[in-house]
Amino acid sequence: MSGTEMHTVRSFEDELNQLSDIILRMGGMAEAQLTAAVQALVRRDSLAATDIIVADHRIDALEQDIHALAVRILALRQPMADDLRAIVSALKISADLERIGDYAANVAKRVLVINQLPPVPALASIPLMGRLVQEIIKEVLDAYVERDVEKALGVWHRDQEVDELHTSMFRELVSLMMEDPRNITACTHLMFVAKNIERIGDHATNIAETVHFLTVGRVLPMSRPKGDQAGEFMAPVQPSGSSRDT
Repeated sequence: MSGTEMHTVRSFEDELNQLSDIILRMGGMAEAQLTAAVQALVRRDSLAATDIIVADHRIDALEQDIHALAVRILALRQPMADDLRAIVSALKISADLERIGDYAANVAKRVLVINQLPPVPALASIPLMGRLVQEIIKEVLDAYVERDVEKALGVWHRDQEVDELHTSMFRELVSLMMEDPRNITACTHLMFVAKNIERIGDHATNIAETVHFLTVGRVLPMSRPKGDQAGEFMAPVQPSGSSRDT
């Protein structure tokens, strides 16, 4: 291999590594946004919630960076096989991470409203759900870095845990509203908070499926396990955005 060819190969590898680095930065920011949003809810911290909403654009900007770099690589390198899968996977994962950031911002928006209302006992259940989803995000990012199919499958199966916890919390909130009509407004907002966190779990599961595709070159043949009955009663909550804001 000539010096020019070696330089070209190294440059291509550097660009693929750059894609992975941006994915990890996005993932770290999205994970931090979720953690901060749950903490803002528990602490009734409106200033922190506002900071989360304002910071959402940083994740959006990184997604645009990935799109621009992916288009450049596709145009100049014409990648094949594993390299092409890596680029397609980066695009898919960045879209899921951007949605995770949007849903975390939506939680923060609900915090601003909930903080104006009397606290309700169900608030104690939110941190448990938030920690579970945060763990899942971390695990799926590790699976991406390590190209670990088994770890990705572990995340894929844990989505059922999130769904079951969401259903349990939904029932708890309904009970509180039935016991005291004064809880209805706060509990309704908490339902949407829980739904946003559950949707973050779904997007983490999407990433696990993409890691499986990236690593073995085929999609998962099984249907995703679901344990969420609350979804039968609540319409899907769209992430924040120009026309999808909740």
